[in-house]
Amino acid sequence: MALAHQIGQPYLELTGLAYLAQIATFGSFTVAAQRARQAVELAQRHGWGQDQAVGVAYTILAAAAVTWGQLEEAEPWLDRAGQTLRAEAEPAPGMILHHLRGQLELARGRPEEALSAFQAAERLAGTLVTPHILTPQIRAVLLITLVRLGQTRRAEAALAELNARERNSAEMRIALASLRLAQDDPQAATAALAPVIDGSVPPGHPNWLMTTLQLEAMARDALGDPAAAGRALERALDLAEPNHVLISFLLDPAPGLLERHARHRTAHAALVAEILSLLAGTQAGPQDGAPPPSRPEPLLEPLSGSEIRVLRYLPTSLSGPEIASELYVSLNTVRTHLRHLYAKLGTHRRADTVARARALGLLAPSPHRDQATRPG
Repeated sequence: MALAHQIGQPYLELTGLAYLAQIATFGSFTVAAQRARQAVELAQRHGWGQDQAVGVAYTILAAAAVTWGQLEEAEPWLDRAGQTLRAEAEPAPGMILHHLRGQLELARGRPEEALSAFQAAERLAGTLVTPHILTPQIRAVLLITLVRLGQTRRAEAALAELNARERNSAEMRIALASLRLAQDDPQAATAALAPVIDGSVPPGHPNWLMTTLQLEAMARDALGDPAAAGRALERALDLAEPNHVLISFLLDPAPGLLERHARHRTAHAALVAEILSLLAGTQAGPQDGAPPPSRPEPLLEPLSGSEIRVLRYLPTSLSGPEIASELYVSLNTVRTHLRHLYAKLGTHRRADTVARARALGLLAPSPHRDQATRPG
């Protein structure tokens, strides 16, 4: 990248930024998002907005938003990536895109849509010459989605078809634990997770250790061991806090366990409150003694699909022309949709429109974190 910049080869610099952003997701999504944003800005300067490399960058920006629990903010990046990536030419980026779509839908409580996305990701994984590092994760989350849909027999059969090496992977042990919890067998769930927790079978991505600890906490709680459950959950929160990783808590929701944990000693009270707020789909509740907030007045007229697409970009830092570019429409069209949004929501400014939309549940609650690290 440095050499490409020095000798004036911006396209090589773009590809370097995009794929380094992908690599950075194994360490810090903040760094990954920064590199992806640089790639997008470089591509826009040179008119490469439809290039495959910038499609990878869009995917990483979506991955960062999903990881941080910014589900509404992730949607435009996923749409942009979907318009740019050519899965038949580059199946690996397409596989990642479908995987992220599945995570987004599962976090939203739409397991049927998530299952379709994960199946599409698995099909693309099957076209690769060599195994991709995400393949075990995709297969595992596909099985977890089947469990979420109540199709436990189908999940059991799929696990039985795996060879011994595949069944022993961390990801499949996590899927098995999810299945055993659904079958009211927490003891078997802890047995499946034990090698992942002690480090003898490490997961392919650090985020999966958080999922392991969450399932361990749920199993220990079901076994009547609240102290062990609390230790596992606190360790999961310890891992989540530095990079603000929330998606694991949204994919395997345990609001009751989190609420009880928040009432005891924890170093992550604010993070727990944020997770519970996201799970509830509303802002955190009022302080003790404060009057409950009044319900916002409903919209007099529903938003159109085009207006909703523009609305999703308003929490980001993109300007009007940039939003128009992302949506492939004119600036005048964006301004028209904004006027309609102001009229229907009864607002006059962009910030007020975002706040009103959040109150009505049209956008996810605001994650109270450093805005400088956000991809949008």
